[in-house]
Amino acid sequence: MSSILPRIVITPGEPAGIGIDICIQLAQYPHPQMQWAVIADPLLLAQRAKQLQLPLTLHLAEDNIPGTQAAGHLFYIPISLPSLCETGKLNPEHADYVLQCLTLAIQLCQDNVFDALITGPVHKGVINQAGIPFTGHTEFLAQYTNTKKVVMMLATSGLRVALATTHLPLSKVSAAITPDNIFQTLSILHQDLKKYYSLTRPRILVCGLNPHAGEDGHLGREEIDTLLPVIKQFQAQGMQISDPLPADTLFTPPYLQACDCVLAMYHDQGLPVLKYRGFGQAINITLGLPIIRTSVDHGTALSLAGTGKANSDSLRYAISSTLEIITQNNNIPSSYDQ
Repeated sequence: MSSILPRIVITPGEPAGIGIDICIQLAQYPHPQMQWAVIADPLLLAQRAKQLQLPLTLHLAEDNIPGTQAAGHLFYIPISLPSLCETGKLNPEHADYVLQCLTLAIQLCQDNVFDALITGPVHKGVINQAGIPFTGHTEFLAQYTNTKKVVMMLATSGLRVALATTHLPLSKVSAAITPDNIFQTLSILHQDLKKYYSLTRPRILVCGLNPHAGEDGHLGREEIDTLLPVIKQFQAQGMQISDPLPADTLFTPPYLQACDCVLAMYHDQGLPVLKYRGFGQAINITLGLPIIRTSVDHGTALSLAGTGKANSDSLRYAISSTLEIITQNNNIPSSYDQ
């Protein structure tokens, strides 16, 4: 890096969605705490700014990205769309563009040009419709960085939820809950909670897979045969990791007030609770990567694109959280008040 200020690169995601909108909204305010740029087609940025009736002066991002970017100014790294983007309308022709932006952003972080990556929402369906196998950002990031195992964690004020499995059909979850998976997940989660949040002894609550955490084996044996033996290994090392707990009671104040993170077994076991608590003020963090990656907690919201009704709060929260993580990793003085 060429500057003491944290440098963040943003990929807006699906070009027809609100990712472009919230980046333009973000550019309406100065951000003296960081240097930042988006990877996008400049013609798309200009077109959407005009549609939103927001002032926007575009600058090609080079080494001289200023620490304080004036309101209404946006630095970009160009990748061209193959065809015109119609706001709010998906186009499979644009799938490769989305992944090109993401790939370049990852590479720039690996090359230490930027300290962290924040991703906007993508539309998995249209990428698959284009004939490109894609299950989500988390899996793509792991594959591109040659990372054997990553952990998806969402965070909002007062609650963090990590996942043992990510984008799997429910019918495949039980088979994916293996001793090796749980061991690696807990190892990465424990390590990065310490690394990113200065937690000396992270307190992790583990959800059981089955109702009532298996009811002593009467409602399933995954807790007894898979989860508990692995958890006992960590407990023997002095780590504060709970035995498997029923998910319906774990997500209550007495438990949550005494933990730093919950490990849920599958996507819809933990994330509905977190999103109910902090939707619009939550982020997705990929743990275990060689780079820092966070993301907004919402989707493409195609019907809101270009209307001016998109809410950029999640992006702002992603920025503030990312700056805190960068600061913790690099001892860079930073604060974010926008």
